Amino acid sequence: MANQSDPKKIVLAYSGGLDTSIILPWLKERYPGVKLVCFAAELGQGDELKGIEEKAYASGADEVVVKDLRKEFAEEYCFPMIRSHAIYESDYMLGTSIARPLIAKYQVMVAEQTGADAVGHGATGKGNDQVRFELTARALAPKLQIISPWKDPVFINDGLTDRETAIDYAKKHNIPIDQTKKKIYSRDRNLWHISHEGAEIEHPDQEPDWKHCLVMSVPVEEAPDQAEYVEIEFDKGNPVAVNGQKMAGHDLIALLNEIGGKHAVGTTVLVENRLVGMKSRGVYETPGGTILYEAHKALEQLCIERDLYHEKLNLANRYAELTYYGQWFHPLREAIQSFMDKASETVTGTVSVKLYKGRALATKANSDLSLYDEQLASFAMDNYDITAARGFIDLFGLPMQVRGLKHKPQV
Repeated sequence: MANQSDPKKIVLAYSGGLDTSIILPWLKERYPGVKLVCFAAELGQGDELKGIEEKAYASGADEVVVKDLRKEFAEEYCFPMIRSHAIYESDYMLGTSIARPLIAKYQVMVAEQTGADAVGHGATGKGNDQVRFELTARALAPKLQIISPWKDPVFINDGLTDRETAIDYAKKHNIPIDQTKKKIYSRDRNLWHISHEGAEIEHPDQEPDWKHCLVMSVPVEEAPDQAEYVEIEFDKGNPVAVNGQKMAGHDLIALLNEIGGKHAVGTTVLVENRLVGMKSRGVYETPGGTILYEAHKALEQLCIERDLYHEKLNLANRYAELTYYGQWFHPLREAIQSFMDKASETVTGTVSVKLYKGRALATKANSDLSLYDEQLASFAMDNYDITAARGFIDLFGLPMQVRGLKHKPQV
């Protein structure tokens, strides 16, 4: 029997994967009479959304909404992140993190449009995604109920405790899934990246099974023996063209994924610190993003004044944390974004990137706003007052000199 506080209509963030697929029939059992709206976002998952409407209806959905958000994802989420040059813990380029707030934003919008009183997701109580979905909902629609089956004691009591039991549940309810107990990788794919977790990847003392794991890229051993060069054009920190061809943001990233994946660019293995406290190991493929970050870095080094650049580097780490922690709609992230955008006003020009055997290397850059002065940078002393350096060093080193005189440092 339904309780008064039970949700009447839930908008579920639906991917068609294992976790969200089994949730549909379970929610029908958990909340008798509830209406389920499945919301799926097209973010560049390849063919993963093929047949998703039919699958959702067959699994118990009452309504299905699919939105193509690729352009918005690229230009309003990935591009601001590129301008900030944010990377979490040196290696993770935030592919899943940057997508979740966009999905959750539209999930809230669909809830408003369909008269739903709740939103739901299939993230587990151990992961980061639960935080990202729920913080976005709290920020944008704080009155909506949040339904999280993997944190519901009834869900656990029903025997749903891991991916193996979830597969058994799917078979029992005739839900079509791609996962098997032998093919147990948990993946998240979008235009920016694909992540892999589970199976041997969970064991830091084992090398990932590259042949079965990689999707967007080839193993480095299979990359071409001939290097390829790609030219990226930026306007105020935003990539706008590849090899002289201007294109929309999502098409630009997709093209660079294809080029970079062919050369095994952008694959990393990372043991990361999750927000909830534990460490986890994953394999990430971000071929296009890696090329863009390498090109962007080269142009920033050329065009941004030193003190501004150093402060930008400091804030990029905080920006990455906020994004990873699901705080995209936090006022601090928005304020830092304003700083990043101001600092990016001079990041305009072109960069050539060499792709070879898993490496993306910026080899040359050109900008009308460059602060590089070839005459100053050379070893020639013409038009440079070499005597100024002595006084500068005397004053700059005065505190260290005084300390040395008063308190001899231990060496």
